[in-house]
Amino acid sequence: MIELKGPAEIDKMAVTGAFVAETLTTLSEQAQPGVNLMDLEHHCRDLVATRGAVSCYWDYAPEFGSGPFRNVICLSVNDRVLHGLPFDHTLAAGHVLSLDFAVSIDGWVADSALTVVVGDDPDPADVELIESTRRALDAGIAAAVVGGRLGDISAAIESVARETGKQVNTDFGGHGLGRTMHEDPHVANAGRAGSGLTLRAGMTLALEPWWSRGTAKLVMDPDGWTLRSADGSMTAHSEHTIAITDDGPRILTQR
Repeated sequence: MIELKGPAEIDKMAVTGAFVAETLTTLSEQAQPGVNLMDLEHHCRDLVATRGAVSCYWDYAPEFGSGPFRNVICLSVNDRVLHGLPFDHTLAAGHVLSLDFAVSIDGWVADSALTVVVGDDPDPADVELIESTRRALDAGIAAAVVGGRLGDISAAIESVARETGKQVNTDFGGHGLGRTMHEDPHVANAGRAGSGLTLRAGMTLALEPWWSRGTAKLVMDPDGWTLRSADGSMTAHSEHTIAITDDGPRILTQR
């Protein structure tokens, strides 16, 4: 079931979204050569506790994972792309790091992700990969308008992937959210324009294009959580929480 949110409820989600955006900015700037992933995890825990937020990941235990997650942020390095379990790993120049973060504040959730290259001399191919997910996210957001179809969002994301030669995995994608981190509907990163449910004002969605330089296939690490590209190619992930309104899409996790 899809719960439509009123303007006041969307405003409350935007408060959460502002904290999520600020936290991701802080941690992505901290992600420098020589920094350990667990330093980022523990800093994130401190920020969550200070704000009085509730982690959406700590007790997260879906069927596909070996849960509960027992960390507050997903940190995915290089060929790891989703559900990266923080571990004792020191970042080096050239590493590609995705940070995915979701919390609840006063009962309302926001979820966002970004990918950065560590250090000052990024591989142009990694920059292009990251930018392709960002442009796909922008395209998906632009398609999230009242009266449109869910497939319009998926098709807009997919079009950017295809233009840049990326393969799309549809097992994991965007989702509804609001009072919990995952609500209906599932928003695939590939689809057919004009298909699917009709978009209505008050729908709140997390859109999250992700892919690798190579295959769309994933393999899971022995930790039971971390998903990585099956061919070892670099990966990237971009995500925003948005609200569909009569005035157009509203980004609730704008950085």
